[in-house]
Amino acid sequence: MLVRFTYLAVTHAFAALRLLRMTDREKDIEILALRHQLTVLHRQLGKRRPRLRPEDRALLAALLVPLSRATLRRLQLLVSPDTVLRWHRNLVKTRHARASVHRGPGRPRTVASIRRLVLRLATENPSWGYRRIHGELALLGATIAASTVWEILKSAGVDPAPHRTTVTWADFLRSQAEAILAMDFIETVTLTGQRQYILAAIHHAGRRVRILGTTAHPTHAWVTQAVRNLLMDLEDAGNLARVRLLIRDRDAKYPALLDAILSAAGISTVLTGVRMPRMNSITERWVKTLRTELLDRMLIWNQTHLRHALREYERHYNLHRTHRSLAAAAPLRARPQPFEPDRIERLAVRRRDRLGGVLHEYRHAA
Repeated sequence: MLVRFTYLAVTHAFAALRLLRMTDREKDIEILALRHQLTVLHRQLGKRRPRLRPEDRALLAALLVPLSRATLRRLQLLVSPDTVLRWHRNLVKTRHARASVHRGPGRPRTVASIRRLVLRLATENPSWGYRRIHGELALLGATIAASTVWEILKSAGVDPAPHRTTVTWADFLRSQAEAILAMDFIETVTLTGQRQYILAAIHHAGRRVRILGTTAHPTHAWVTQAVRNLLMDLEDAGNLARVRLLIRDRDAKYPALLDAILSAAGISTVLTGVRMPRMNSITERWVKTLRTELLDRMLIWNQTHLRHALREYERHYNLHRTHRSLAAAAPLRARPQPFEPDRIERLAVRRRDRLGGVLHEYRHAA
């Protein structure tokens, strides 16, 4: 409507400039001709009223309101003088309403950063009500009323705390990931025809992989020693106290003594169901990644070659390979800060090959 009204106003402004060059006699003749055309239109329309657009009403109200009611009655208008005056009153009322919206009644609007912080606290803490969020804001030095916090949550469509405390499976597993370790066997065959068994463990939270060893004969003694080495590695890294669960399948390669060893370290064993690999989905996904990126892309000569390839891949996976669950960071390497625009133009990248070019790593050139 505003665009159309502006167009009509500019058009009539140029028409008014054209009238300046006309004589009074020419203007009188034009007025008589226009009046006669209006009489013809009235005769054709009869009792039907013409349809006027909102911009037409606004323009007529702005042009005709300076005239008196008696003058409006003498004019042969398509509408009555009372209608023109009503249009003007509506136009003034709309203008005042828009001004009040821009001005804002009452207290000033809350700062956008405070509003975002309130919504963030409500999203990250589903059990917090508006008063708990208000208290946290007070600790952060943000002076805001508790009723304002409630109004922000209500306007954003955030439900009250009792309706937001439902925990999804994804949130539950994410909160427990720090205490979960998973383990599995991977089978592969060398060029000599020998079947090799790879025992690996992965931490759910950090996605760090530990390849515990490879053997052609996974005896109970070998598996027990591999798990003892894992526990010592976790203790040296200071992570043993945080691990409370170990997920594994029901493979007969695991000895009965294994559960007792883990229990002595404060770790409970969780067995997956029969033919239910999704219960150990993170490990199964890593096994697929290992096959896709390493085992299916190179020929393994013997056990020595396999161990060398696995050491290289473990180093590559933990220190270089990015993960979506870690926001594109690696398990043992944080994501670097983004470059400045001027530095990107001078960016030089060097490629490093592992295992004869099977794995590629890219780093900044020195």
